[in-house]
Amino acid sequence: MSTTKRGFLLIADITGYTRYLSSAELEHAQGILQTLMELLIDHTKPPLVVSQLEGDAVFSYGVESRTLGGQTLVEMIEDTYVAFRRAINLMVMNTTCQCNACANIATLDLKFFVHHGSFSVQHIGGHDELVGPDVITVHRLTKNRVREATGITAYTLYTEQAVSALGLEGFTEPLVKHVEDYEHLGQLETWIEDMHPVWEHNGERLRIEIPPEETVARVSGSLPVPPAVGWELLSQPEYRALLMRSDAQKTINRLDGRVAPGSVFQCFHGKGVTTQTVLDWHPFEQMTVESSTPLPKTTFLMQLALAPSEEGTEVELIASKARGPWLLRKLCDLVTPRLVASDMPKGIAALRDVLTRHTQDGTLVWPEVADVPASQVEQAVATSLDHT
Repeated sequence: MSTTKRGFLLIADITGYTRYLSSAELEHAQGILQTLMELLIDHTKPPLVVSQLEGDAVFSYGVESRTLGGQTLVEMIEDTYVAFRRAINLMVMNTTCQCNACANIATLDLKFFVHHGSFSVQHIGGHDELVGPDVITVHRLTKNRVREATGITAYTLYTEQAVSALGLEGFTEPLVKHVEDYEHLGQLETWIEDMHPVWEHNGERLRIEIPPEETVARVSGSLPVPPAVGWELLSQPEYRALLMRSDAQKTINRLDGRVAPGSVFQCFHGKGVTTQTVLDWHPFEQMTVESSTPLPKTTFLMQLALAPSEEGTEVELIASKARGPWLLRKLCDLVTPRLVASDMPKGIAALRDVLTRHTQDGTLVWPEVADVPASQVEQAVATSLDHT
């Protein structure tokens, strides 16, 4: 039995393997590829789900829903690339073997192909097999002229349909437009994101930490959704307003359509408005904002951290000592801990109740994700090496 859905189709493809592989080094090559494939699988988080392992590539999909926003998908891809490059660097530093497979690990890289359209999902042999013209299209795109035309070797290729579905105004400004021509498909307009600058920008990006001596309040609670879903929802005004105990929320100052350092969450409380300026943005894990207060020129840091838990996601909120004029700062440090300790647990509880209700009534949906057996990864790697 199959069902027809609409959503994003994603292929993550390890490249550069044939460049250094020799038949005498298959054992080491297999271990390297298996480790990298497992990394790709681990980073395919709900609301994405793995469909198939295709040699040295992972094919996944995400169904259209409120739990999969355009920025979340883009950041899942970028987060995966950064983790991949970090893993490559660690392998290079930690290996002493001089065989070609080990000595040339650094030549490996990663490409992504993203399309949006319709597909049928057939549950076969413990995995979801996708069929349909758009599934064919995203696979055809893996054979392309991007490198020859642009010189970019590691990239994410978005089709025009994918870009439209992302809904991120200005997203294509830093991307490179590229056209591919395929028999039976005709010309396909695509946008290319160079992933090397993504690694350079994010690979060593520092996190803001609020040390214990600067912390005035800390509260935590659980949410019944996976971390990536929780991150997406906490970027949406409706759900963020519940957590922050505000009447409404609005996001301004987006960068290329995305929330990023410098973006501002406006919090409306009756006739009053406070702002939360994003300082630190680590998708699916942590965001730090500088919050204004009703006191003039007085702010404090608020950090939101997410981590997997048995229920779904553990949320922690940390408030720092105030910044500003001495007297107002001291006054704020007296009031903030009481407000945070009182309001934030109520906000977490209200958000948890709404998420539970919206999950039960079908407003929020995401796939049930089964673990990919190690034997399946081993088989995919073996098949890839046999065809090299």
